[in-house]
Amino acid sequence: MATIVVCGGGVIGLCAALMMADDGHEVTVLEADPRDPPDTPVAAWDDWQRAGVAQFRQPHSLFPRFRQVAEEELPGLVDRLTAAGCTWGDYTSPLPPSITDRSPRPGDDRLRFVTGRRPVAEAAVAAAAEEHPGVTVRRGTRAAGLVSGPPPLRGVPHVAGVRTRDGAELPADLVVDATGRKTTGADWLAELGARPPHVESQTGGFVYYTRYYRGPEMPQRIGPQLTPLGSISIITLVGDNSTWSVTVFGPTRDAPLKAVRDPAAFTRVVSACPRQAHWLDGEPISDVLAMAGVLDCYHRLVVDDAPVVTGYAPVGDAWACTNPSAGRGVSVGMVQAQQLRATAREHLADPATFARAYDEATERAVTPFYRNQVSADQARIAEMDALREGREPPPLDPRRAQLLAAAAHDADAFRGLLEIITCVALPEEVFARPGMRERLDDHAGQLPPVAPGPDRRELLDLLVG
Repeated sequence: MATIVVCGGGVIGLCAALMMADDGHEVTVLEADPRDPPDTPVAAWDDWQRAGVAQFRQPHSLFPRFRQVAEEELPGLVDRLTAAGCTWGDYTSPLPPSITDRSPRPGDDRLRFVTGRRPVAEAAVAAAAEEHPGVTVRRGTRAAGLVSGPPPLRGVPHVAGVRTRDGAELPADLVVDATGRKTTGADWLAELGARPPHVESQTGGFVYYTRYYRGPEMPQRIGPQLTPLGSISIITLVGDNSTWSVTVFGPTRDAPLKAVRDPAAFTRVVSACPRQAHWLDGEPISDVLAMAGVLDCYHRLVVDDAPVVTGYAPVGDAWACTNPSAGRGVSVGMVQAQQLRATAREHLADPATFARAYDEATERAVTPFYRNQVSADQARIAEMDALREGREPPPLDPRRAQLLAAAAHDADAFRGLLEIITCVALPEEVFARPGMRERLDDHAGQLPPVAPGPDRRELLDLLVG
């Protein structure tokens, strides 16, 4: 069995470590933040600080795909999450009132999920890692660079371990970079003399304003989790232990929107949205938390059909990340961790083959989620900008517009849309299903439904009080 070092002890780094340890490998996780996870959900939310994770207290969603992979790869993890107070949900309950066919379908359980606030969910995953005999978690230890070893490919550097900030060197048969959005992996590779990886990077341009609430009952969902409302969007997420969150977001260049950081303005805006206003019916347990400056970024370590390095594998946000508006990050990272495990089972002893096989698996099973999300974000921010400036918004992608229109009335089209949103299926899989084209054609020419809420002028009035 192999020795593996995982740099980064967030949800995806820990899940990857657990998967590899379950296969008999000795796994060490290096986490820069020094504090141990608290023992209770209340302490995880109230007391745990993770300076290395900018979005630690921003909303996270553990979609059905996360649950599916967890049940396949890490039996017992879902039970830990529910024991910590994470909430079960079902995106098919309730169906939109405009859908008359309300009969269940085989496979509806694919759309069930369990979710909670990031600190609570991460603490549950961390407890599983601490108890696993094959995983050693070293908190307060920051990876500072990579150690080189004899290369299996001529002219391609090979990673044989990690150098920590205090100068210690940890040998490894594989180094997994799970350090998240702020990864310095490209710099580490440059220090080894590797060719530059293929990198795509751009500012997504959204700013998020979130407030958390607590109450005796979770709010009833009467609209989509993510709802476009003109020049803003609203995200409503159930959490754990009778908590939930409401997020208002828009373009960073929308200067008047900054006023929504004031709790009174935040309340006025959400109160003016009929399908979301009741989510304010609870006790606020946070201020309005702001986050901006998030990059869309993608790394590929096979360039011109040749690896730039061997013995090193990025996973999760260290590989690619997008704006968190769709809540897909943890679920997509979990899919990639699953691909990492499968690749290691077959090829870990052959670093050159491993590098190519992991790249192929990532490009096939994971990269389409990134591409689709970047495309959706670009379309949405263009629409927001147009509405803010009083221009006609650009037309929606025809296939997406047709699916949105059909999903308002057709039960199977609605389920297909849910599968796309929650990473259970890719759009091309849904569109290729028998009968789906006919279902969409039945609604050709119809416009997607528009959620009720303030227009731009009304929004500006709400922001100033």
